[in-house]
Amino acid sequence: MSASVKTRSGLVTSLALATALGSVLAAGVAAPAAAADKEKCFGVSMKGANDCAAGPGTTCAGTAVRDYQGNAWKLVPAGTCTETESPTSPTGHGQLEAFEEKS
Repeated sequence: MSASVKTRSGLVTSLALATALGSVLAAGVAAPAAAADKEKCFGVSMKGANDCAAGPGTTCAGTAVRDYQGNAWKLVPAGTCTETESPTSPTGHGQLEAFEEKS
């Protein structure tokens, strides 16, 4: 293999790595910015569609065992949680903290 082919091969590899690293870093910066305009809203997710935290014995996202589960949350646009319907909530709307569901 000639020196110029090795140099080009090394350059292509370096560019590919730089592009991949740049993509990862850009995604890491965009995620917190997107989360800043969202809030956790308990009691509004559907069965199996929560974003995280579905109480003891669950792992995370998608583990809500019933609709409007009081200890499971979904990310919603900031400022809309307490206006979102939740039939199990004491107020009838989503809550910013986990709650005990009404019967």
